[in-house]
Amino acid sequence: MPDPGTPTAADEPRSPWLRTGFVLAAAFVGFVAVIAGAVVFTSDASGQDDGSAASRPAVDRAAADPSSPPGGDGACAELADTRQDIPAAAPKGVTWALFGAVAVPASKEAGPAVTGDDVARCYARTPVGALLATSQISVRYLAADDWRKVTELQTVGAGRDAYITGRTKAEKEASTDRDGGAHGQIAGFRFVTYDRSTAVIETVWRFPDGRMQSAITTVLWRDGDWRLEYPAAPAAPTPVGSLAGYTTWGGV
Repeated sequence: MPDPGTPTAADEPRSPWLRTGFVLAAAFVGFVAVIAGAVVFTSDASGQDDGSAASRPAVDRAAADPSSPPGGDGACAELADTRQDIPAAAPKGVTWALFGAVAVPASKEAGPAVTGDDVARCYARTPVGALLATSQISVRYLAADDWRKVTELQTVGAGRDAYITGRTKAEKEASTDRDGGAHGQIAGFRFVTYDRSTAVIETVWRFPDGRMQSAITTVLWRDGDWRLEYPAAPAAPTPVGSLAGYTTWGGV
């Protein structure tokens, strides 16, 4: 589990909730802890991906559908990806863009088809669509300025309301002591199970000091799109020694 930290300064990007210490202090564990550690931001977030992530704004609007309100909850159009086979290698046609300091993946064929403000939505009902959804939503519901909107629109599950309540309280009580922090990046994945209604995916995160941790997340097909499940009792993250057994995948 990531080491406890202190909150970011007011002039650093996004919420102090992203500091691992807040997660631990609020007794949130599992994928919340590992992903919260992964999305801790620094004020000079920069880097290169395989194309143009570093030069883009924190929220990539290139895939935005002008006919839909940014981050809205309108109906999603059907996407080109219809393949139901589990990817045996890194999916093709995926580009990476920085959301804050974390590279998140996107595909014209599998989504997100609509990206605006803090919400990236509309994914293909396929394994690749599910993989993209869990990668995007897992970062955005923690890292977004309007994290509550992301959480309410794109997560479901018995633990969601407790997360909203706990995080809201933690942010109100947060101090603003400065801490440089570090961020992690997606390094690999493997599918645990998949069908057209449920995908369980294990994602590996690599941190700057070389440590890796895995977190298992579930996305459910609800109301025409994939939604991240927030369970009542998330499993703890697992240290990972190598990417053996995982598909290597990442934008940084």
